[in-house]
Amino acid sequence: MKRTDPVSPQLLTQVPRTQFGALCWRERSGAVEILLITSRDTGRWVVPKGWPMDDRLPHDAALQEAWEEAGVKGTASSECAGFFSYAKTADGTSSTEGALPCIVAVYPVAVAKLARKFPERAERRRKWFTISKAVRKVDEPELQVLLEAVGPLLGKSKAAKAGK
Repeated sequence: MKRTDPVSPQLLTQVPRTQFGALCWRERSGAVEILLITSRDTGRWVVPKGWPMDDRLPHDAALQEAWEEAGVKGTASSECAGFFSYAKTADGTSSTEGALPCIVAVYPVAVAKLARKFPERAERRRKWFTISKAVRKVDEPELQVLLEAVGPLLGKSKAAKAGK
């Protein structure tokens, strides 16, 4: 949902649902890149995300979603990088009528490898972007802010841990 989209009064009265998302990243030629995937319904660029799983911690659920939706093999941080909200629609349109408000807790995932075969490979595209381009590609304003704030810190946190 874009900031300029009209908000349904029904959406404002619903209790938001929690999802866990994966901010998949790698360092390439000294710069951090973000992996985005297309949504199944509209084809817009998003991060892998999904519902909580009874048998997994939040960061492990985010890593599982990254595997299923993007074929990511890597390591998820147990520290939440931030949150963003969006309206989940049943039909993939931008209409908020009948939409479910969701708050996504986002966990950084350092990508070690991308598998060629993964559960949703026929339903999505995946592509690496620079942080600035990823910010322009996603529609959710709060996700844009999160990428701008957290993206530049990703490679530095890895370097800091390696230096200890």
